[in-house]
Amino acid sequence: MRLRLDLSYDGAGFRGWAVQPGLRTVQGEVETALATILRRDTAPQLTCAGRTDAGVHARGQVAHVDLEDVDPPALERRLRRLLPPDIALRGLTVAPEGFDARFSALQRRYVYRLCDSPAGPDPLVRGSVVGWGRPLDPSLMDAAADHLLGEHDFASFCKRREGATTIRTLLELRTDRRGDVLETTVRADAFCHSMVRSLMGALVAVGEGRYAPEWAGQILAGATRDARVKVMPAHGLVLEEVVYPADDALAARAHESRRRRDE
Repeated sequence: MRLRLDLSYDGAGFRGWAVQPGLRTVQGEVETALATILRRDTAPQLTCAGRTDAGVHARGQVAHVDLEDVDPPALERRLRRLLPPDIALRGLTVAPEGFDARFSALQRRYVYRLCDSPAGPDPLVRGSVVGWGRPLDPSLMDAAADHLLGEHDFASFCKRREGATTIRTLLELRTDRRGDVLETTVRADAFCHSMVRSLMGALVAVGEGRYAPEWAGQILAGATRDARVKVMPAHGLVLEEVVYPADDALAARAHESRRRRDE
C-alpha cells in the first residue's frame, strides 16, 4: 500500500530534508516515528517531492511511503502524536494508483520573503523573513525575472550534483510588496540544489540597483557559477505547494519525469 503524507515543518532545527548520519533531518524524524509505531528495526523509507536544504521551511511538502498491513487512519493519529512540534502531519491518505511524490509532480511553488525596512522584520516572523537593510525595488526584480523565465540550463544558479541535469522550466518568478515585506513567488517543474536561493541573490542585486535587469540573463547564459550571485539565507524560503495531475495521469507523468532525468 502506498501512502501519501502531507507535511509542514519549521526548518530551523533541521539539516534539511534528507537523512544524514548523526544529524537531525525531517526525513529522519518521520521515518524514526514510523519505525517506532510499526515496531521495526529498520525504518521505512520516505520519498519526497522536493529535498529542502538546511534551514528551509515547508508548508506543503508531500512524501510517500510503501507499507503493508496498516490502518491509515490509525497510523495518522499515532504519527501525529509522535512527531516533534516542528513537524506537522497535515494528512495521510492512500495514494492513487501510479502516484510518486517526486516524479508525478507537475510543479513546485516556493515563496521567499525579505524585509527591506531599516528596522528589520517583525520579531514574530524573523524565523521566516530575511532582514535586508537596503531598499529593494520589486519592479526591477520583476524586470530581471523576465530574463530567466522558461526552459533553460540553470547551471549558473545551481550547485551541481554528479549525474543530475540542471535543465529546468521556470514558470513563474514574481515579486510582490506587502508593506515592508517583499514576497517572491518561484514556480517551476522542478528545482536543482540551491537554485531558488541563487535566483533570489540575482534578483536582490538588481533590486538594489547594483546591476541592470539584463544582467540576470547574462548570468544565466554564462552557465557557470558567478561569485557576484549571492546564495540567500535559507530561512526566508518556504516550500508552499506541490501540484500533481489528475489521478489518471499520475503514472504517465512519473514515467515522463524519469525519462527526462535520464536523458
